[in-house]
Amino acid sequence: MTDINAFIDNEVKSNDVVLFMKGTPQFPMCGFSGQVVQILDYVGAPYKAHNVLENADLRQGIKDYANWPTIPQLYIKGEFVGGCDIIREMFQSGELQQTLTENGIAVKKAG
Repeated sequence: MTDINAFIDNEVKSNDVVLFMKGTPQFPMCGFSGQVVQILDYVGAPYKAHNVLENADLRQGIKDYANWPTIPQLYIKGEFVGGCDIIREMFQSGELQQTLTENGIAVKKAG
C-alpha cells in the first residue's frame, strides 16, 4: 500500500463522514463539490473534507482508491457512497439522510 493509499484508507476508516473535494467547504472550486457541500450542510451531517487540489498524489490516489474517476467522493463509515449525482439523488429521495441515520450520524429533521 502506498503512502497516499494508506493516508486515504486511514481517513476513510477513522472518520464517520469524509468528503474528498475540489476546494474547501468554505470555498468549493467546482460546482459538483459545491453541491455536495450544500447537501451535507443542509442535512447537518458533520464531515471532514479534503481538498484534492492541494496534493496531486491525493487527487489521483482517491480515484484509484475507489476505482471512481471523478471528484467529489463521499464516504460514510468507511464505505464509498458516490459522487455528486449519486449524492444528489440519494438526498432527493431521502436515502442519504436514512443512510446517515442508520450509521449513527445525526442529521437535522426535515421541515
